[in-house]
Amino acid sequence: MYEEIHISVEQASDAKVLIISVAARMAGMHPQTLRQYDRLGLVQPGRAGGGGRRYSERDVALLREVQRLSQDDGVNLAGIKRIIGLEQMVGDLQQQLQELRAELEEAYARIAQLESPYAGRDLVRQERPSTALVVWRPRRAADK
Repeated sequence: MYEEIHISVEQASDAKVLIISVAARMAGMHPQTLRQYDRLGLVQPGRAGGGGRRYSERDVALLREVQRLSQDDGVNLAGIKRIIGLEQMVGDLQQQLQELRAELEEAYARIAQLESPYAGRDLVRQERPSTALVVWRPRRAADK
């Protein structure tokens, strides 16, 4: 009677377009369960103009994960809420770390550029030092 739909969290869309009955069917839950999870803060659906809940594919994937943690692993809802919060925090910190690493690499490159004795010049280094002897003599007034 119902078609089974599989969504991976990595590929899931963030567009809040699914009404509660569709999201509940996709997650394999009763709509009242989704309302309860919303009240508990496990999932934050968007709201339509009339106040109706709107879910994204990512929300549905999260609902499935909540169900898996609850049914398969025996984690209570308070524990699931904590797990979700910690996973989000880890994701945010990983993003921040990635940004900071990029900034650090840029800073190291800039420092290397500024410390180079030939920074900003079109000079070519020789592989071996020259052994040529250059004799310099000051010009006399008559040579000018």
